Amino acid sequence: MSMDLDGRVVAVTGAAQGIGRALAGAAAARGARVVALDRDAAGAAATATALGGEAMALDVTDAGAVADAIAGIEGRLGPIALYCSNAGILERDPDPMLATSADPESWARVFAVNVMGHVHAARALVPLWRGRGGGAFLGTVSAAGLLGQIGSATYGATKHAALAFLDHLAIAHAQEGIRVAALCPQGVDTAMLRDAGVAARAGVLSPEAVAEAAFAGLDAGRFLILPHPEVAEYARRRAVDHDRWLAGMGRLRRAML
Repeated sequence: MSMDLDGRVVAVTGAAQGIGRALAGAAAARGARVVALDRDAAGAAATATALGGEAMALDVTDAGAVADAIAGIEGRLGPIALYCSNAGILERDPDPMLATSADPESWARVFAVNVMGHVHAARALVPLWRGRGGGAFLGTVSAAGLLGQIGSATYGATKHAALAFLDHLAIAHAQEGIRVAALCPQGVDTAMLRDAGVAARAGVLSPEAVAEAAFAGLDAGRFLILPHPEVAEYARRRAVDHDRWLAGMGRLRRAML
């Protein structure tokens, strides 16, 4: 069933660039009233201006600020129909030869964004949606949440945790009209990919293609949205023979060093 967003409120975090900006654009194209949220206030404002929407500066690691932002949006514009919890960060292992090289501060930073950003938003939204019979939560996770991330223990672990949290939401609240979806792209042509030193190559999608896949998945009522279809096969192989998967990933890691 297609998701009708015409005239309805859609909030997008990490909306200053990349997938977040593309999600905001795709929502606006469907007639939504878009609110662009980002720690980069100027970037959020640029997205909102381009789309005829609104912008707010938001640090998704701040539970109080997230709750206040959601309350403010609903007070000014009306109920949030779709919340795209998209903000995320990647920090590489400082020593690429040592999987334990990330310090506790790095673990805390990445967990605060990649996991708690979803948790803080859901804590504010789910009670509201339960009270009025529904809403939709789209969490940008990553294929790393299914497959792992070579070169970043913090990213791989937090994306697995994010996917588990979204699973938990869906299990608990789907019967109450709350749609939950996990967007799990692989390579996407964003600043995150470029900052990680990965050059554009075959299989790397544009943010706009990922956003279109996200809304197609929401329309279809899917929980797991895979813009790169091959990720489903990789996940199947991992589940069928985890030892073989680990050996293959080990070979790939050595080839990348």
